Parts: sequence; structure tokens; C-alpha cells
Amino acid sequence: MSAPIRQFASGATRDTDTDKIDFEGFLSPLVIERFGEYMHLKRRLPDGSYRESDNWQLGIPLKDYMKSGFRHFRDWWRAHRGYGTKSGDDVETELCALIFNASGYLHELLKAKQCQEAAPWCSWMVRGFVAAQEVDVSMRHGQSHPMAAEALRDEYSRDDNSTGV
Repeated sequence: MSAPIRQFASGATRDTDTDKIDFEGFLSPLVIERFGEYMHLKRRLPDGSYRESDNWQLGIPLKDYMKSGFRHFRDWWRAHRGYGTKSGDDVETELCALIFNASGYLHELLKAKQCQEAAPWCSWMVRGFVAAQEVDVSMRHGQSHPMAAEALRDEYSRDDNSTGV
């Protein structure tokens, strides 16, 4: 069975867009512009130079996105309740920061998912990344984390023929 066809006043025809994702409709140009302005301001480094706009895509630990995102959520919530923000930033800035942290967290999850779907053997990288985050948290608190250390040892000492699945 062929897909339904739309016909325009000009005579042009095209398939329907009923089952297609409507990115244009789901996003707001106002929000995208404001978010871009926020991100551009955050590119400037203390020495006056600028980091690349996609620098964050190199990888930021999930725990850092969560902690930062929660602080910005708290400030947004405080402002919503009439208490103002602790940071002193306006609500737009807090929302842009929250969008950044949520997007970055989702980006890392989707990268890991694509990696596992494309090549199941790369799941050792994902588990190693998670274990390394656990080790980092433990070490910052002056603790050892035997499970994370064991996971890293096991994952990085595996034989190359293992699928990791």
C-alpha cells in the first residue's frame, strides 16, 4: 500500500508528514537564540580566550551535570516561589544552565547507547567510564572504592577477544 500524498495549490505533490518528527514545531526559536547567547558567554575563559563551542561534547561526567543541574534547578525553583536566586543570576540564565546540564547528561547517555548498539564490545568502555566516575567521587572524599577499582581492573585487563556483553 502506498503512502498518502498531499497535493499543494501549485500542483506539487509530497507524501504526508504525519509520521515524521516535527523538530521545527517542538523547538522555539526564542529559546534556541537565548540558549545560544548564554552558551556563547560561557565560552570565554579567564585568560580572555574562547573555548570551542562544542567543547562540552568531549565528555563531562554525569555526576557533574547532575550536581550543576540541581543547583540551577534549585535557583529556578526559588525564583519561581518568589525568593530570588542564590546565584544572583536571572531566571533566564538559570533555565539556560539547566537546559545545558540536562542536554549534556542526555548527550552522554545517548552516546553510550549508540556505542553499545553499534558495537556491543564497546560496552566495556561505558562500564569503565561509569566505574571511573565512581573512583573519582570516592577519591575526592578520601575513600577507596573497591567495587569501582575492581570494575576498572576487570574491564581493562580483559582479553581482546571478549565481547564485553
